[in-house]
Amino acid sequence: MKLIANKIEYEAIMARVNELIELVDDNTPKNDKNYIELDILTDLVVAYEKTHYSIGKPALSDVIKTRMNEMNLTQKSLADMLGISAPRINEYLNGKSLPTLQVARKIHKKLNIDANVILGAI
Repeated sequence: MKLIANKIEYEAIMARVNELIELVDDNTPKNDKNYIELDILTDLVVAYEKTHYSIGKPALSDVIKTRMNEMNLTQKSLADMLGISAPRINEYLNGKSLPTLQVARKIHKKLNIDANVILGAI
């Protein structure tokens, strides 16, 4: 089977996927023609989306801001939590500087941010 070549094909296949989703559920046998078609089409859609709609890695500053929001932290409270100054936090959030390895470890432990996200920024 060929890959999706363009947006018109993608949209047509997505329309068919939406139709099939209404016909297939957890109880549909794996040898059902609708199940098989949905399985094949979703693989094609995933391949197309990886190429044309890929999502890049988030910036460390964005991840920290999101976690601050989730934890209801201010820059001052985050600074206190990490044992650094509030102006330093502001530099991290504005992308003007990156945390040291020691601070990166604290960010990982205290904010539960994946180490790969932190290390990818350093």
